[in-house]
Amino acid sequence: MKCGTVQISWHEGKPILTLDFHPPSSTLATAGADFDIKFWSIKSAAGTQKKLPQVSYLSNLSYHSSAVNVVRFSSSGELLASGADGGELIIWKLHCTDSAQTWKVLKMLRSHHKDILDLQWSNDSTHIISGSVDNSCIIWDVNKGINLQTLDAHAHYVQGVAWDPLGKYAASLSSDRTCRIYINKPLKSKGIEKINYVCRQIIAKAEHPLLKNSKSTKYHLFHDETLPSFFRRLAWSPDGSFLLLPAGSYKIGSASESVNAAYIFSRKDLSRPAIQLPCASKAVAVRFCPIFFKLRGTKSDGLFKLPYRIIFAVATLNSLYVYDTESTPPIAILAGLHYASITDITWSSDARYLALSSQDGFCSLVEFENDELGSPFSISEGKVSEESNSPLWASNNTVILPTQNASAVVAQSRKSQAEEKSDDMVIESTRNDGAVRAESRKSESEEKADNTIMKSTGNVQASIAESRKNEAEEKVDDMVIDATGSVGAAVSDSRKREAENKVGKQPSSSGRVKPGAGEKAVKGPNSPDVKQTEAGAKSGKTQSSSEGIKSGPDEKEGTQMPSRKSTPISNKPARKRITPIAIDP
Repeated sequence: MKCGTVQISWHEGKPILTLDFHPPSSTLATAGADFDIKFWSIKSAAGTQKKLPQVSYLSNLSYHSSAVNVVRFSSSGELLASGADGGELIIWKLHCTDSAQTWKVLKMLRSHHKDILDLQWSNDSTHIISGSVDNSCIIWDVNKGINLQTLDAHAHYVQGVAWDPLGKYAASLSSDRTCRIYINKPLKSKGIEKINYVCRQIIAKAEHPLLKNSKSTKYHLFHDETLPSFFRRLAWSPDGSFLLLPAGSYKIGSASESVNAAYIFSRKDLSRPAIQLPCASKAVAVRFCPIFFKLRGTKSDGLFKLPYRIIFAVATLNSLYVYDTESTPPIAILAGLHYASITDITWSSDARYLALSSQDGFCSLVEFENDELGSPFSISEGKVSEESNSPLWASNNTVILPTQNASAVVAQSRKSQAEEKSDDMVIESTRNDGAVRAESRKSESEEKADNTIMKSTGNVQASIAESRKNEAEEKVDDMVIDATGSVGAAVSDSRKREAENKVGKQPSSSGRVKPGAGEKAVKGPNSPDVKQTEAGAKSGKTQSSSEGIKSGPDEKEGTQMPSRKSTPISNKPARKRITPIAIDP
């Protein structure tokens, strides 16, 4: 597996809001805040020393007059649908010539009053369902270019829509904290069947798995409108056996804090989640790999009873999880790829590439080696019937996958929230918040008592010039000096030193270097105490370790908290100990 962010000018540095692979050719289409749709060719890095696939610009479509929020190819690849701000929905048709392939506008579908955030094609490419900021979903007849039905039961933005591949259900996910499942009950008029989707299930709350004889309480399954994303892109599995929903938020207990998650709903029971997938950050999009794979037979703890493996990806604001239906934990976790939130994910038709877009204006690519995901599985049409058994193992309670233990997931969730409020800057810390604050207070008290460990820089250059006659100072680049005397004593020591230097004597002072200080500087050059106080001395005041970096109660122990203003300390041993020299004003 090769993964990384492709450092090219995708959309002139503007946010990329969506992307999708063209089914036959694996050409990548991207779109975003620059109003354009662009096409890119992907060349594999397999067999080369390159870490990432080579991405080359092909062409662009300029027709939209506002930001494009979603692009999706039809299953055949002949049509492309794009939804934008202001309710623009355009259907493009591919025209092939001997020299090139061009896309031309086929239809413009107008019925939404506000921004379109998500859309999806039906399996036969004859219909589209779209979701909008006007709180509605619309089902379109693509051939006629007309609005067949408007579903307007949501009380807030519709941020994700999905079409059942078996053609029976449609689903929408809204920031009103509900997911609505619609079932098609056709109406017959003059011998002609007309599409008629009615709401069958509203997914909003679930009960706690509490102890016996305790009152049953319910909690919301989804985040509210404060979720910092425009999208909640949900998806049905390619065989229609289960529905995968992002933007989840569940509680382990009635008194516990909420944990971010994605939910898996079985087709046989859409009333409650069958499996919860914990995430360190808020999940915003999910996408299924279009290829089925043979069972490997190496895992016995799988929660699905399918004759094949289905692979899917869950994207959070700042990370990506890849799962398969045969194993319980994720098969891959990718994080730290982007500086802003992830907006969309897509698989290539041959399952070789997984791409994701971000608001930071870049896209990342994951390339899988041959057979890395497994051997393809041949499957016939009509994959799942309504009479078939559930593809999930029977369970009376919702199953929570142990991606991490509960406390770790809560801690990661808190960390993600803190990062969202701090410009998405991620700095790993080796200590917990209490230790950081203790170090900060210690540094402040030491500086007030003039008992600070400091580096000879800044306004003490005159002192350095005075002491350059010392042979040890010429050999040591960075020296850690411990000043133990008071200011008055240091001044008198300075005057005494000047007199002694004139007669060539070795300077002495009441402020002595602590025994072993040189050894400590060599053994622990990255000590947080040294770095924090050095940064404070360099800037002229103590720099609190809680300013300029993100720290919180969830920070991991055993990692290093770097200071942006700290300077590395040389590992060269000090030959002689030098006492501090105060400047006579």
